[in-house]
Amino acid sequence: MAKMHIKLNVNGRDVEGLAEPRTLLIHFLREELNLTGPHIGCDTSHCGACTVDMNGKSVKSCTVFVAQANGSELTTIEGIAAADGTLHALQEAFREHHGLQCGFCTPGMITRAHRLLQENPDPTDAEIRSGISGNLCRCTGYQNIVKAIRVAADTLGASKEAAE
Repeated sequence: MAKMHIKLNVNGRDVEGLAEPRTLLIHFLREELNLTGPHIGCDTSHCGACTVDMNGKSVKSCTVFVAQANGSELTTIEGIAAADGTLHALQEAFREHHGLQCGFCTPGMITRAHRLLQENPDPTDAEIRSGISGNLCRCTGYQNIVKAIRVAADTLGASKEAAE
């Protein structure tokens, strides 16, 4: 199959590459762009380890063809932290409040939580659980993940109030 020219904006940076149109976005990100934060977990859209933000929506990159993503703006876990490497409030909260154990689900979980907090800056615990329901964790039982997202929401809310 002929390769097509792919243009994306990934983590605020314009990138280009060649790929077969049926190449999955997760493979393009990992193999062509060397962005290994999004993980390949199940290849069936069940686990959410490959979750990225595409044009303002959380998507499981194992179910999106790179041809479908062409021209899109993407954010991966690598684009969540500040340019100087300072951790985002979500990343810091996951670290501080033990929101991860093995870490396999964490990039997708944080990326999904990042979008969730943009859509709902002050979610209840039930809304957090619902918001991350498409991302599976086999280690934590979710309690510390929910706590970390709650702490991050509070931190981001306090930062926003201080700026106003």
